[in-house]
Amino acid sequence: MSGQKNIVWFEEIAKHHIPLVGGKGANLGEMFANFPIPNGFSITVHAFSAFLKQNHLHDKIKDLLDKTDENNTTQLDAASKQIEEWILAGKIPAELEKEIIVHHKKLGADFVAVRSSATAEDLPDASFAGQQATFLNVKSEKLVEAVKACWASLYSARAIFYRVTKGFAHELVLISVVVQEMVNSKKAGVLFTANPITNSREEMIIEAAFGLGETIVSGMVTPDTLILRKNDLSVVSHNIGGKRLALVRDEHGENKEIEIGEEEANSAALTEKEWKELAKLGLQIEKHYNQFMDIEWAIDDKIYILQARPITTLK
Repeated sequence: MSGQKNIVWFEEIAKHHIPLVGGKGANLGEMFANFPIPNGFSITVHAFSAFLKQNHLHDKIKDLLDKTDENNTTQLDAASKQIEEWILAGKIPAELEKEIIVHHKKLGADFVAVRSSATAEDLPDASFAGQQATFLNVKSEKLVEAVKACWASLYSARAIFYRVTKGFAHELVLISVVVQEMVNSKKAGVLFTANPITNSREEMIIEAAFGLGETIVSGMVTPDTLILRKNDLSVVSHNIGGKRLALVRDEHGENKEIEIGEEEANSAALTEKEWKELAKLGLQIEKHYNQFMDIEWAIDDKIYILQARPITTLK
């Protein structure tokens, strides 16, 4: 890949492009050729830098953070809020905005997922998981605002504090934004190719719920938890969670919480065919990276892999 591109398609990205598209973007590009990844593109760190430059924000942000005591919660929250206001009020360079719109049209998706991807995120030794923002079911007219909100999330109080404790200089951690075709999932969840609870490398865990996977990530529901032996995919345990809520897309394209009937909530979200296929995909991704992986997946008409990162909590 040559030059300072503002936007790159997944098919152009490989795992060594973390400095350009962040951890999430690099992993999606790396997997795109071999796994069922919904198509998309990354708005690179160059685009973010151009935005900061046009709005004269680089020095303003650095000066504010330099005089902020990150151990003082009031100061930290105030600085974070101020930076967020500056970014949301900033103007995206006209040429860049046009590029974003053209790429979105070419993607041809009515709804997209917009996720931030920091250059220090998803590294094996510093899990920044959940430090930045995700927006689901974003329509074209809301895309530019969602991109700015992702940029602003680099300066959430939590992300600032995390960088300080992990020894990352703020100005050296940049942010890219992933724009990906939205899977209107009937069921979704996460898969760990090792057991992070017992630290067993011989087991894998699949968590599943109905609707969008955000219900699991945010703790809205207790998902089904399936523990499998990796050598033969035999079931160690299968606990059915109380999946009484689901997050779905309504007829206006908004995210809506719905209640699940008791009988459905208390039955397994995944069929045996589905969890076996998921488990095999998980093992293939682990083999590809030669690392134990934390994988987000969704099922609509078929299984999709939404993102994957190394498990950082194994002892």
